[in-house]
Parts: sequence; C-alpha cells; structure tokens
Amino acid sequence: MVARALHLESRRRNGPFVAVNCAAFTPTLLESELFGHVKGAFTGALGARQGIFAQAHGGTLFLDEVAELPLDLQAKLLRVLQERTFVPVGGTEPVAVDVRVIAATHRALREEVRAGRFREDLMFRLRVVPLFLPPLRERRLDIDLLLRHFVGEYNRKGFRIVAGFSPEAMRVLLDHPWPGNVRELRNVMEYAFAVGRGPTIGVDELPPEFREAKVSSEIRGETSPKRASEAARVRAALEEAGGDIDQAAALLQVSRTTFWRMRKRSGA
Repeated sequence: MVARALHLESRRRNGPFVAVNCAAFTPTLLESELFGHVKGAFTGALGARQGIFAQAHGGTLFLDEVAELPLDLQAKLLRVLQERTFVPVGGTEPVAVDVRVIAATHRALREEVRAGRFREDLMFRLRVVPLFLPPLRERRLDIDLLLRHFVGEYNRKGFRIVAGFSPEAMRVLLDHPWPGNVRELRNVMEYAFAVGRGPTIGVDELPPEFREAKVSSEIRGETSPKRASEAARVRAALEEAGGDIDQAAALLQVSRTTFWRMRKRSGA
C-alpha cells in the first residue's frame, strides 16, 4: 500500500505500477519473471515473454522481499539499476528501460550484508531514500482505524453487516501486540465475520488466543498497564521500571521515541 501510494503521488502516476514478491519464485523462474525470455531460451519457452521490468517501463516496479533474491540475481539487478538496461533470458541484445524501483524487506539489510547473503553495493544502490515502517504495536492509534476499514470492506461483501464492537472486544483488540501486523489484523476480522452473527463483534467471536488471554488475565486478577488510559499506562510502566525509560518502553512494547511521544501527548 505504501509503495502504491508513492507511485500515485509521483510524476509516474500515469504509468504502470507492477509488484512482484521475490520470495514467491525459484531463482530460475524469477530471472525470467523479471527480465523476460526469448523463444527457445529454455525447455518450455515456446515463445518470447515480456518480463516485469519491461511491463513497468515508464512507471514503478515494487520488489517485495528483495532480500530473498539469490546473489547472482542481485548482481543482475544492480546492473539494471546502474545501466538502465537488461538482457532477456536467452537473449543477446540489451533492452533499455525507464523504471522507478521501490524495494521492501522485513530483514535488516546491513545484517544480511555482514552474513554474506546480500551485496553491499546493491544495498547502497537501493537505499537512496529509505523509509522505515514501525510495527503495528507502535502505531496503536492506527488499530481502531484499520479495524473499521476492514469491517467496511467485509460489510460490502454482504455476508454479514457489522456496526461495531463490544467494549470488551475493542479493549482486547487494542491491547493485542499484533506480531503479524496488519495482515494478522485483517485475518482476525475475517475470522470474526466468518464465525459470528449479528451487528456487533464480541470477544467470543475473536480467535482462541484472544479469548485465552482474557480468561488468563481474569483468573490471575491482573490489571495490565495497556488496559488503562495512555497516561496511566505510561505512569505504570515508569513505576514498574523504576524510572528507566528504555525498560518502561520495553514493557509497553514500543520504541524509546514512541514512548517519549506518548509521555508528551498524555502529559504523564
């Protein structure tokens, strides 16, 4: 979504937007997918095929999970980025291409470079304008907006019309750390729509891990800092951490910067 937004806000908005998941293909298939092939390039190549780079000419190419590229393809990608030409698989003539490349990865590229799994020169070539997307647990104000977005999406499919959430269900959803980020949140909403009935999503319609966390907390009689208001959560975390900012941020599962913003915003 971020890559598409960048494309639509750019001067290339009228050109094509093409996305490819680099982890979804074998190295052989991926090379053909990226650069295309000529007739007879390999067994089964009964005709020439245009690759993704050619399809994205004049627009934007989004390479998702770019760290999954094998080293030999990384070298070829670097050459395309530098020379703005490529040679289709089995071909001999270079093809000029004008493409804006946006690459994404969940891995730390510097660590991949140190481990010998990613070319350092390609990393620097790709990191022209790096954007870092924080995990959903550090964007808690987004959770309510995303929940309502997906409710609207599934409402439009017409299988069930949901008007909102019970207070208890909303509290559980807002407190969840969301290790799977937005994909996990979407799946939870799909689950709730599939198993529930009626206009309100309750706790009993959420996946088992949400119900188990609620019951476990009630049995122990715990009151997590995350259940209180933001100011109370910040104060509780600071008290538990003995005033240590880093430890308090870790307790709330947010970065030090996000914790500082929470303190400033809530006046805690």
